Amino acid sequence: MDSIGIGLAGFGTVGSGVYKNLEANRALLAQRLGAEFEIRRIAVRGLAKPRSVPAPAGLFTTDLGELLTDPEIRVVVELIGGIDAALPFVRDAIRAGKIVITGNKALLAEHGAELFQLARERRTPIFYEAAVAGGIPIIKTVREAFIANRFESIHGILNGTSNYILTRMTDAGLDFADALAEAQSLGYAEADPTLDVNGWDAAHKAIILASLAYGFWVRSEDVYVAGIDRLTRDDVKFAAQLGYVVKLLSTIKADASSAIEVRVCPTLIPKSHVLASVHGVFNAVWLRGDVVGEALFYGRGAGQDPTASSVIADLAETVVALKSPRRCYGFTSHDLYGKLKPSEDAVSQFYLRLLVDDTPGVLAQIAGILGDAGIGISSVIQPESHEPGPLPLVLMIHDATFGRMRAAAAEIAALGCVKAEPTLLPVENFT
Repeated sequence: MDSIGIGLAGFGTVGSGVYKNLEANRALLAQRLGAEFEIRRIAVRGLAKPRSVPAPAGLFTTDLGELLTDPEIRVVVELIGGIDAALPFVRDAIRAGKIVITGNKALLAEHGAELFQLARERRTPIFYEAAVAGGIPIIKTVREAFIANRFESIHGILNGTSNYILTRMTDAGLDFADALAEAQSLGYAEADPTLDVNGWDAAHKAIILASLAYGFWVRSEDVYVAGIDRLTRDDVKFAAQLGYVVKLLSTIKADASSAIEVRVCPTLIPKSHVLASVHGVFNAVWLRGDVVGEALFYGRGAGQDPTASSVIADLAETVVALKSPRRCYGFTSHDLYGKLKPSEDAVSQFYLRLLVDDTPGVLAQIAGILGDAGIGISSVIQPESHEPGPLPLVLMIHDATFGRMRAAAAEIAALGCVKAEPTLLPVENFT
């Protein structure tokens, strides 16, 4: 039976989970794959750090280079995170002819075009199932199982921390700060949750999915990204009254001219849609292909064991790749699409919440600005109040481009009767 030497870069939550589960399921994997995995070296930042998962001390090193110079190591697993150390390490691994497995979404989103070009030149594959949606096998599905499909749209809930916070704001009526504090106390949010709540963790995953589905690498600077940190429980409450829930939604879709829209932002989705029932820390991806139709993938999007499961699935792929060299090295470009639609040109319905003076003529001023921009109002909510002071005003807007809608919202914000920055959210009806 073949023995495949592995170099493991990183022994944090996921790295230790990979080691633990490889050891626990060694016999099962050997029977299914006809090969055994042997972790030969584990690169860490410091040798003195206590380890929650025990491993022989002789495996550990602080020198990433040892993973590249050992001729018995045929596969390197990059789980150190970030870009500064990971990028040169992955470059050098490919140049050294090592198959690379990575769960580093930021690395691939920002440098995927370069790395996959290098992989093609060196005929060395990169596998990255763990980079998107944790334990959900969405990369292999898009790349292989649905290879016959033109993807009409992909919508995803790709960040468990944000989804937990929004779930608690919806179900328990918490405000954002309290829901975030609860998520941190339960270990669902980091001490610094910035990338989760500002939308960029989900955006990196959406960039990878969009690039894979449409055959050209999407630049991060061309993607519209907004987080959940400005949402209030009033937004969640008003959405519910209107028949919607608020989710941090990754939206990827092609229009009739094959231009691709990619955005990640809080979005109102109908309560009747399947993604509305994705609660807590779970992730889901709902896609529509011209051959397969609609398909849903649901599961844990993070955590030690789900993510380790995806890394080990990629290790299984290396068995095939080592025995039967392939022409696909993890990403295949094509020219069937090739352009990204500017976010200003994307069309959506919208939810607009304002805080306004309770005086006559306010709605007329706001409607006038929208009317001048060619934007229609479909419904209005203004709760009654017996207290003096500004009141919330919620408008549901007919289809408009993001550019016209944002310009109109900025003009509305400048009115003297508007007392706070407007909240503007797209509405996705999945048509």
